[in-house]
Amino acid sequence: MTLLAPTLQAFFTTALISQRAASPHTITSYRDTWRLLLDYVGAIAAKAPQAIDLSLLDADMINGFLNHLETERENTVATRNTRLAAVHSFFGFAAYQHPEHAATISRVLAIPTKRRPRRTDITWLNDTEVAALLNAPDPTTTAGRRDQAMIQIAVTTGLRASELTGVQTSDIHLGHGPHVLCHGKGRKDRITPLDRQTVAVLRNYIAKPSEADSYVFPNRTGTRMSTDALAARLALHATTAAITCPSLGDKNITPHVLRHTAAMRLLNAGFDATMIALWLGHQNIATTAIYLHADLASKQRAMDRTKPTGVKPGRYKPNDDTLLAFLQAL
Repeated sequence: MTLLAPTLQAFFTTALISQRAASPHTITSYRDTWRLLLDYVGAIAAKAPQAIDLSLLDADMINGFLNHLETERENTVATRNTRLAAVHSFFGFAAYQHPEHAATISRVLAIPTKRRPRRTDITWLNDTEVAALLNAPDPTTTAGRRDQAMIQIAVTTGLRASELTGVQTSDIHLGHGPHVLCHGKGRKDRITPLDRQTVAVLRNYIAKPSEADSYVFPNRTGTRMSTDALAARLALHATTAAITCPSLGDKNITPHVLRHTAAMRLLNAGFDATMIALWLGHQNIATTAIYLHADLASKQRAMDRTKPTGVKPGRYKPNDDTLLAFLQAL
């Protein structure tokens, strides 16, 4: 056995779980990264995982792995950077365990993250499309009522897919000051208010709240629904809703689109970026800026407010008399 195996084991058990108390999502992401990396190195070096030495994981090998992710696996730049963060975290831990490999480790830690362009082409749903999507599930079935309530709470609270599937009965409060307690990324909890329509839908769906703590939106076996199942149910209802609302057929409706929809609804209602960031659980307010860039209506309103005093806001629209007078003068 080489130095890599015990060091990697200590990294997960000691550093991530015991010392840093990393979230299950972080541990899963790091685990998947190292599975992919060991498969890649094993194929390149023709070695079994237990025979791979730490010295073999040099900067050239890691750069080759990152290029493999982008070119062959067709991962995005964001995914590439996430995998690199997992590698950096391990090598930062290994630097203290094996200083004899300091040269190799320092070169790997020097690999920079890749810059990516700012997105401004986000997809969200307008009020007509939201109404069509909400009407798509069959309310006469248990699954239909669950999906309708799930879509309703998603477009009003903006919960992430993992947050939505993790909502439990004890997290829903429908009395005075109705809200949902969300367990977000990085074990950061936040409270999101619920509007009257969402409260009415949830009261109809949760007619007899269970005293035992259970998931609000379970799968058919009563356990937590996976994010893949959530995406599949949403795609099914989007196809049904597209029959009455054809514009939905041109959009790829995912759980994150509902999160974008919640953000754009808040923006159009007059909420500023700081409040939207708190609502969505963004750690950095710069993340919320994508909605400001995507909303042309907000930009137009801002431009209208810059008009000189005494001038009616809006764009110039010539009337027919002006046009005829212009043509007559030619």
